[in-house]
Amino acid sequence: MKIAVIGAKGQLGSDLMKTGADREGLELVPFGRPELDVTRPESIVESLSGKGFNAVINTAAYHQVDLCEIEIEKSFQVNAAGVANLADFCQREDLTLLHISTDFVFSGFGRNEPYGEDDEARPLNVYGVSKLAGEQILRNRMRRHIIVRSCGLYGKAGSREKGTNFPRIMLKLAREGKAIKVVSDQTCTPTPTARLAPIILDLLTRNQYGTYHATCHGETTWYAFARSIFEIMGIKAEITPVSSQEYGARARRPAYSVLANNNLERQGLDRLPYWMQALEEFLDGE
Repeated sequence: MKIAVIGAKGQLGSDLMKTGADREGLELVPFGRPELDVTRPESIVESLSGKGFNAVINTAAYHQVDLCEIEIEKSFQVNAAGVANLADFCQREDLTLLHISTDFVFSGFGRNEPYGEDDEARPLNVYGVSKLAGEQILRNRMRRHIIVRSCGLYGKAGSREKGTNFPRIMLKLAREGKAIKVVSDQTCTPTPTARLAPIILDLLTRNQYGTYHATCHGETTWYAFARSIFEIMGIKAEITPVSSQEYGARARRPAYSVLANNNLERQGLDRLPYWMQALEEFLDGE
């Protein structure tokens, strides 16, 4: 099976390439922004047409959440129109398209139990709205699609925009003796991309179409997550919990965006660990 991986230099894309290299019968071909721009249909055709691909994984996204509030057009160009361009191409070429989405399609209002795949999506910010638009376009334009929503991703490669991730940012600040403030009223389930990548390839190679939540198990706040990082690493840090309002980010975040892996469980594919175990694995060697 020959698979194009769009956004292959990012956190998730990098781990997909590593995971795919160890699987017999799979050929994963990486594409970065210079080689393939999802906002330009001609770029998609030039990169993918006639190359013998069976499927496409789209990890490309504009996910600088606060900047999305300002750069609204860019958000929708990448997160919605880009998905439409890929869907149209894959439909014409009879390819499967697996698209990565986010827990930010949910509002978290009045919520205290994990969201299932069929729960109503009500995003609070431009990023979430643009990602939900991409989902809806994909569902409407092609049958052979897979949507994977995850949460709080972090990986060894670091995000393309930041070049790092939340655990490494926390460790850097602590080692520099900086005072750290972290929001304590946003509950989610941080998930390492190394654990998500095998699930994505399982869904794709088994043709399990539809929408899937794929996160680690359990839940935590970003403040408690940061505290756990320091405890695991044996580092003393000056860390203070703050409210989302006190933190003052431009974009609103859901207060509760924990996801339930219901559809993965039904397919017998939910092998994701508890979030603390996954964090310990990630920090080993850091």
